[in-house]
Amino acid sequence: MASVRAYELRTKSKAELAKDLEDLKTELASLRVKQHSSSSGNQQQQQQQSVPRITTVRKAIARVNTVISQVQRDQLRLFYKGAKYTPLDLRVKKTRAIRRRLTNFEKAQKTVKATKKERHFPQRKYAIKA
Repeated sequence: MASVRAYELRTKSKAELAKDLEDLKTELASLRVKQHSSSSGNQQQQQQQSVPRITTVRKAIARVNTVISQVQRDQLRLFYKGAKYTPLDLRVKKTRAIRRRLTNFEKAQKTVKATKKERHFPQRKYAIKA
């Protein structure tokens, strides 16, 4: 397999991604076997060819795994959208201070005493004569 592009992987289905991952893993295993079991005369030349190929295959495996987990997390976010509780790893990270801050609804809340005071003693309106 040539270089794997993440944007191409995102268009594939879950089954295709699993198949690609399996193919890449078998390719990596065969490259590692070839790297260790080459004859002594040809050994250095084959190792020089297989080592860069091993790194590209490993990175391709990482890309496929990343896309699989991203797609899975996106689907889970859709599933939990609007739910009362969401898993901790799907919640918005932000900062600890922001997460603990009062919500706009909580900020607008007033005590019974404050609402009575507002009702009985409203803001006075003055008209200025010009």
